[in-house]
Amino acid sequence: MTLKKGVTIREATILDRDFLVECQINMADETENLALDFLTVQMGVEAVMSDSSRGFYIIAEVEGNLAGCLMVTPEWSDWRNRWVWWLQSVYVLPHFRQNGIFGTMYDYVKNKVLENNQVAGIRLYVDKSNQRAQMVYERSGMDGGHYTTYEWMKSNN
Repeated sequence: MTLKKGVTIREATILDRDFLVECQINMADETENLALDFLTVQMGVEAVMSDSSRGFYIIAEVEGNLAGCLMVTPEWSDWRNRWVWWLQSVYVLPHFRQNGIFGTMYDYVKNKVLENNQVAGIRLYVDKSNQRAQMVYERSGMDGGHYTTYEWMKSNN
């Protein structure tokens, strides 16, 4: 599906696995200075791709070149009696940034939400220090002022 600026958005296939893994490793390094284990990320991507209840990936292409990706993961909302889709693992290759790639991927997901009465809306989280990403999300019409996210992770993750 082409939405704007020659950007084509599509759901990922297993043929995109290596691109998705590379993007996640690069994103963790760029945003959190975190070195991810290749095989762990590869197995994580494959787990999503083999079980749609875990979510799905979308790919952005520019003139046939892979440009970016994101993962959508569903969360059940008892308050809404509908799903909320979380955008995760958002990454745009550096040389494609500032060209509306994220906005086009976001519009694609938002349109899917608008067409699906079982989905209430979209959420995402962003590292507090990632000011550039926050500005991109705000330009897309998202509001970051409502919730603060807390987490706990086992030390080996």
